Amino acid sequence: MKKILLIVPALHQGGFEKVCVATARLLQPYFQVRIAIFDSADIAYDVRGIPVADLHLPSRPGRLRKICNVILRGLKLRALMRREQIDIAYSFGPTANLANIAAGGRAVKWLGIRSYMDMGNPGQIRLFCRCADRVVCCSETICREVQMKYRCDRAVALCNPFDIQQMQMLAGREEAVLPWAEGRILVSMGREDPVKGFWHLLKSFALVHRELPDTKLLIVGEGGFRSYRELAEGLGIADAVCFAGLQKNPYPYLKRGSLYVLTSRYEGFPNAMVEAMAMGLPVIATDCMTGPREILEDRYGVLVPNMSPEENFDPQIITEEERDLAGEITAMLENPEKMAHYSRASAERAGEYTTEAYVGRIRCLADLQDTGETQGADGETDR
Repeated sequence: MKKILLIVPALHQGGFEKVCVATARLLQPYFQVRIAIFDSADIAYDVRGIPVADLHLPSRPGRLRKICNVILRGLKLRALMRREQIDIAYSFGPTANLANIAAGGRAVKWLGIRSYMDMGNPGQIRLFCRCADRVVCCSETICREVQMKYRCDRAVALCNPFDIQQMQMLAGREEAVLPWAEGRILVSMGREDPVKGFWHLLKSFALVHRELPDTKLLIVGEGGFRSYRELAEGLGIADAVCFAGLQKNPYPYLKRGSLYVLTSRYEGFPNAMVEAMAMGLPVIATDCMTGPREILEDRYGVLVPNMSPEENFDPQIITEEERDLAGEITAMLENPEKMAHYSRASAERAGEYTTEAYVGRIRCLADLQDTGETQGADGETDR
């Protein structure tokens, strides 16, 4: 049985951290799996039964310290890989990729690109393409760009897995704690980060709430959201907005929703959106780079143009793009047939991202590595 090491900076709540833990569990019947992390503080995921090695090298400020960290992480990873006789080292995200490269050694290197924001560093992407045995991209769009722009025939797409049955079971395990007993709830999920565009969502929701006073807004994710709370106060919607914070089991909160709205500027593969789709929520999403268009395909949900990246917390300023988003939300909520159609479409599409397909793809890539074959984003194999 091959030994695979999954390398991730930490296991705080986040998209690729969640995928890392899910990957470890899914691969356990087929590989000997370990996880290596740089810092074990604030682990948000259940890693019982998964061997986890903490390198005790958290992030440090300053360019020189960052360079030293890469070297030290590489040395510790190399020692771990030698001791455990690792066959495949699969890293998630830029900092883990750099440490994986620095480790050297005999293990096959899979370097993961987990967000389109990573593409903003061309020098780093070129390094990954040069040093990787596989560049593993979380979306077909990113994969095609890496293949074409960087002429990297080792880039492959590996979309995230979703255990729909498990999510639905967790959704029924407990009740969401919300300040309202009734009303139509718009839901969005993500950490406090400008890239999520939550100020756009709040301003658009304020317009929706004026037209449809029974509507509420629920934002689930890590962060204090102080500026967003103040914006909600300024918009006069504080009583209709709930910041639920970090939830280890977010599915009861998604289940309470009527509609999922994504306002991100960038994504890789938006896990939270697909999780909401698995709960049967219709989706309205920005046509950001990347993810929503690839998943929704203009028929499984509604796409709106990407929105301005400049933060604006002035409640007096509401832009045309925010008005347009509010119009799409209102049109969806006021049309029961449209809501029902996109609810069915969401569930259908989410069901295509199965854990079986994900595991099969990884096993295929591992087998191809032994034969020296390559496989492109379309799944075709070349010798």
